[in-house]
Amino acid sequence: MKIYHKFLLYQNKWIHPYIRVALGVMTTLTYLASILLIVGLVYEHGFTISVAEAHQLQRLYHGVWIVFLSDISLRIALEYKDTRQTFSKLTWILTFLLYLTLVPVVFHRPEVEGAIQAVWDFLNGRMYHLALLLMLSFLNLSYGLVRLLGRRTNPSLILAVSFLIIILIGTGLLMLPRSTVAGISWVDSLFISTSAVCVTGLTSVDVASTFTTTGFVIIILLIQIGGLGVMTLTSFFAMFFMGNTSLYNQLVVRDMVSSNSLNSLLSTLVYILGFTLAIEGAGMLAIWSDIHGTMGMDIHEELAFSAFHSISAFCNAGFSTLPGNLGNPLLMSGHNPFYIYISLLIILGGIGFPILVNFKDIILYHIRRFWRFLRTWEWDGRRFYHLYNLNTRIVLIVTFLLLVVGTAGIALFEWNASFAGMSVADKWTQAFFNASCPRTAGFSSVDLAGLSVQTLLIYLILMWIGGGSQSTAGGIKVNAFAVVVLNLVAVLRGTERVEVFGRELSYDSIRRSNATVVMSFGVLFVFIFIISILEPNLSLLTVTFECVSAISTVGSSLNATPLLGSDSKLLVALLMFVGRVGLITLMLGIIKQKKNTKYQYPSGQIIIN
Repeated sequence: MKIYHKFLLYQNKWIHPYIRVALGVMTTLTYLASILLIVGLVYEHGFTISVAEAHQLQRLYHGVWIVFLSDISLRIALEYKDTRQTFSKLTWILTFLLYLTLVPVVFHRPEVEGAIQAVWDFLNGRMYHLALLLMLSFLNLSYGLVRLLGRRTNPSLILAVSFLIIILIGTGLLMLPRSTVAGISWVDSLFISTSAVCVTGLTSVDVASTFTTTGFVIIILLIQIGGLGVMTLTSFFAMFFMGNTSLYNQLVVRDMVSSNSLNSLLSTLVYILGFTLAIEGAGMLAIWSDIHGTMGMDIHEELAFSAFHSISAFCNAGFSTLPGNLGNPLLMSGHNPFYIYISLLIILGGIGFPILVNFKDIILYHIRRFWRFLRTWEWDGRRFYHLYNLNTRIVLIVTFLLLVVGTAGIALFEWNASFAGMSVADKWTQAFFNASCPRTAGFSSVDLAGLSVQTLLIYLILMWIGGGSQSTAGGIKVNAFAVVVLNLVAVLRGTERVEVFGRELSYDSIRRSNATVVMSFGVLFVFIFIISILEPNLSLLTVTFECVSAISTVGSSLNATPLLGSDSKLLVALLMFVGRVGLITLMLGIIKQKKNTKYQYPSGQIIIN
């Protein structure tokens, strides 16, 4: 008996390395098959294909199906114990659905009409196969990307590269014949793709007349991916569908989404996606209720219009399917609720996901408190003083002040100028809308080139500050702006500590905020200087406005974007990329980090003032 066990142990040690190699080869083939499937679908729907090409694509899809079946079958047969631990319940469900595709292969189509024949036809249907394979492909590629984190690759660099890859993919998709009416240059395609992924809204061409329905679908998908963040989506799919990942992966993703602990990491990712879909869905219904029956569209066009603008507004993208953006005559009269809904979506998308999660905790606390009262008829008079965390308080207060000051300032300077001829309600609605857009949506209802210099200066400061951290907005963020102002107040008052709401701000927060402001000014100066040389016909204010709008991912423009040369467009696209990824994040990915030393130099004083 002992000899038999020794033989099995020896056999396992001898075979196991070959099993690992075989599974590694299958993993590589699965990644390749996933990419080929996506490329095939893009080619099929992006070009007008012949019957022979359609037949070749069908053979490609069949090959991908075989690869997925082989990969999952080998994993279950050769490493069932490890597979059972790594696969989540949803992964097992997808595996079961994949095995159901074998039913039409094993059994002939039932001759008697009925439910069994309908099920057989469904399982043999092309849509079922492609939808299942596409989902498995995305999950495998997401899991592969998250596994890169386990190799101790710089997470900041991965984040930047992931955005770059999506931008390049979007560039190719927008150049497909079915995406545009009459074609588009690669520079303009790259510019629009960057603007969509970086949720900016700057456009070098007239979007409404350039892109087809397919092009708009691609743009809105790029906006959604860019708004949520590539790593947020891939991490969610990998952890939610593909099972457990390494501890290092979870630590990196936790820092990216500002989760409080590893235990709440998956729930935080679910909340981010849940809040996004819920708010965008509510915004879509609200927009549709206002435009229904007023714009000459059928019900499907109205819903598509509402969904596009709800996603574009919440992601702070600023793209519109209408000629003239939101200043189209169809909207400018009798649609004040529409502009208010868009403004609220911009604000909700720009305050940051951590604050939305904090709102959820506050609402649940009051619901539990009220439910306890209904059960016991005894009201809990105790107050919880820390429902609103410090980050939430600062962001909400600064956001409120910026909106109030911006609305009042724009109304003051444009009351009898750009808003002339409007009713009082329209003027205040437009003032509020135009104060919300620079933070950082980029929609426009009036010609910005016709605004007064004072209003443009208000726009510049609002664009530069932007929205909240961990949000779809850009700018230096209201968090950093508030910290810099509080630090300035502390210096002027002669105090060593920066205190607010009974809390002392950490040294790291102050240091990073100051670095963000300095880097923002430095990058802006360099790009404004270069573009002013490349575009001598544009005024300095116009170039400055364009650059601030790009780096803050706003999308507002003084009608200068289509006039830029190819070199200037590429520089503005680079600014949008830098602004979306984040100055600090990008520098952390490029500059080699210095290890903390255990020694300390003697302190020295620099003469200031």
